Amino acid sequence: MRTFGFLVSLVIGALVVSTVSAGAPSYSLRPVLRPLAAVLDSQKPVEIAASTKGLQRWIKRYKSRALKAGISAAVLDQAFRGVQYNAAIIKKDRNQNEFTKTIWDYLDSAASDARIRNGKAALSKHNATLQKIEKRYGVDKEVVVAIWGLESAYGTFKGSTPVIEALATLAYDGRRGDFFEEQLTAALSIVQSGDVSPQNMTGSWAGAMGHTQFMPTSYLSHAVDFTGDGKRDIWSGDPTDALASTAAYLKHFGWKKNQPWGVEIKLPKGFDYASANRENLKNPSEWARLGIKDMRGRPVPNHGPASILLPAGAQGAAFMIFKNFDVIEHYNTADAYVIGVGHLADRIQGGPAIQGNWPRGDRALTYKERIELQKRLTKAGFDTQKIDGKIGPLTIASVRGYQRSKGMIPDGYASLTLLKSLR
Repeated sequence: MRTFGFLVSLVIGALVVSTVSAGAPSYSLRPVLRPLAAVLDSQKPVEIAASTKGLQRWIKRYKSRALKAGISAAVLDQAFRGVQYNAAIIKKDRNQNEFTKTIWDYLDSAASDARIRNGKAALSKHNATLQKIEKRYGVDKEVVVAIWGLESAYGTFKGSTPVIEALATLAYDGRRGDFFEEQLTAALSIVQSGDVSPQNMTGSWAGAMGHTQFMPTSYLSHAVDFTGDGKRDIWSGDPTDALASTAAYLKHFGWKKNQPWGVEIKLPKGFDYASANRENLKNPSEWARLGIKDMRGRPVPNHGPASILLPAGAQGAAFMIFKNFDVIEHYNTADAYVIGVGHLADRIQGGPAIQGNWPRGDRALTYKERIELQKRLTKAGFDTQKIDGKIGPLTIASVRGYQRSKGMIPDGYASLTLLKSLR
């Protein structure tokens, strides 16, 4: 969820993604670290020097703050019983893997034959429940199933880390203490509500929980008791509440039923690649007048204002994206994730594979190369305004400026070829 979006090695503009994410188990296909909208302040391994004694002193101080926030002493005693400093969590938090994937490698996994097959099976098995969820919240059931598939492989891997211990360790660590203390207090509120015991509140090492990996604050805001048993249970073998909660979340942010997240398109010769900008919205009929058609050569139906997305530049597949793309972004800000969810949902529903080509000869830029790219662009007179290794809108605009100056296609794609040109 967008409140849970902190980048380590994601290049949003070029859609280079890391498959290791805070809040996501290592097997998760979440390509962006969700807890905060900032880049790691260090890419180097950090020595972990802390102890359970230090954590216990912190917990003692924290309890007074939790009591003021309305958490009872009984819940605090129960929740912190046996909690210890977990050095492995801090190691994961600080020493994120720099390994990155290109958008096409990510999508090969996100919409693999096995994931599509298992998604169809999950849809069939839970169809009656999913139809009820769809009717109540107006969110297409295939999209809910796709999120379930990317977040926990349809409930196969929900995470087994004790959430209270994980959040206490991360809050005590201090580097992002305020955020994780907020999550810890929310987790204790969930325990106090009676939805789950501390022992059964398990999830990823950064506190994301259940079938669809809710952070505690998002759970408090959006989780629902769809079964009517008096508990919002996203942890058990029954995924009903988790799936309904995901639908409720998407509804809250404006999901439009029976409308696509995006449509794969063909671009005409002479297309102005600079117009492929998220801020440049036109109705499909307007795009059609510019020669943009779907993969069958037909004008795209009118699903409302849309922009053109080129996740791998002029050499890759192209999409016309709509309001529902933005809605999925609230669950996860990475374009790669949104395309992954949308495309997997389409495939589960029987839609075709992406037909456009990808520049499979390219590789993802490393963090050091992304820093170098920004420095070289700025030195060349195309100021990126930040040197942070994140290829966001500012850097994409700088890339386009440089491309125009060299007579290149101004698609904003931060490739290795572009970096070599700058060297």
